[in-house]
Amino acid sequence: MRKKILLLIILLLPISLNAYSNKIIPGGENIGIMVKEKGVTIIGFYNNENSKLKIGDKIIKVNEDSINTIDDLVKKIKDNVSNNMVNITYIRGSEEYNTDLKLKYIDGVYKTGLYVKDNITGVGTLTYIDPETKIFGSLGHEILNNNTKDKINVDEGYIFKSSVTSIRKSVDGNPGGKNANFNQNIKYGNITKNTNVGIYGTYDNIPNKDLMDVGTIDDIKLDDAYILTTLKDNKIRDFKIRIMKINKNSVNKNLYFKITDNQLLKETGGIVQGMSGSPIIQNDKIIGAVTHVVIDNVNTGYGVFITSMLKEGEK
Repeated sequence: MRKKILLLIILLLPISLNAYSNKIIPGGENIGIMVKEKGVTIIGFYNNENSKLKIGDKIIKVNEDSINTIDDLVKKIKDNVSNNMVNITYIRGSEEYNTDLKLKYIDGVYKTGLYVKDNITGVGTLTYIDPETKIFGSLGHEILNNNTKDKINVDEGYIFKSSVTSIRKSVDGNPGGKNANFNQNIKYGNITKNTNVGIYGTYDNIPNKDLMDVGTIDDIKLDDAYILTTLKDNKIRDFKIRIMKINKNSVNKNLYFKITDNQLLKETGGIVQGMSGSPIIQNDKIIGAVTHVVIDNVNTGYGVFITSMLKEGEK
C-alpha cells in the first residue's frame, strides 16, 4: 500500500506544478517591436567584388574591432582601411569566418558593395503579461529576417509604444496590414528571446488590468470565441470568431478559426499583418493567440495554444 501511495504522488506531482500562472493579464494592445542580432546582416549586393560573402552573413568585426551597428561598420572601415581593403569577421550559420572586404572610394566615401541591416522593426499585438513573473509574450510565432527567411537570434530588443494610423484591407491572395506610428522613446519591456511560438521578455510597469483565467487544451471547444485586437481607433476591442478545428500536433497552428464579426470584416477585410499575438478568448478564458492568416481565404487563420506560449515563456 505504501508503494502505491508513493507512486501516485510521483505521478501526480509534475501535473500539479505549473511553472506559469493560472491567471494572466490579456493583451490586445498594438506594440512596436525592435530586435537586433549580433553585428550587421548582409541583405543584398551592388557592384559586388566580394564573392565569398552571401546574403544572411553577419559581419561582427572589422580588423578585430567588434561592431554592432551600421554606424560602427562605417566608422571602423574609415579608421582601418588600407589599400582600399579591410579585414572582416563574419558569421554564417554557427561558424565564424574571415575575409578581406574590397572597397571602392567614390566621391569621398568608401563603398562596400553591400546592403546591410542592423535591426528589424515592426508591429504586432501583445498577447499576455504574467503579473507574478513580469514575463510577457507576443506574436505566437518567430520573427524572421525578410531577406533571408532565417529566424532572428536576438542580441537585444524591446517592445514600445505604437499607434495604428490606418488599415490596408486584406483580400483573398493578398493579406493587408496595420500601418502604425512608432514612439521608441516609450519602451514597455525588453525582448530576451525569439521562438517559434512567440517573442518573450520582461515587462517594465505592470498595468492595472483585470486578470483572466488560462484555458487548457481540454477547455477549448469547436464553438464561438473572440479575439482582442487594436485597429485605427487604438482601443482594444473584441471581435467574434468561430473555432473550426483543433490540432494538438502542430507547433503554432493549433486553432483553425473563421472571423464571424461583420464589423471586423468591414474594417479589415479579414486577418491582417499586425494582428499576430491577438489573444483568443473563449468562455472567459484566454485559450490562444492569432498567428497566421490563410492567404487564399483571409477571413480564416490559425492560432497557437496559450499554454504553449506560457510554457515557452517560462523556460
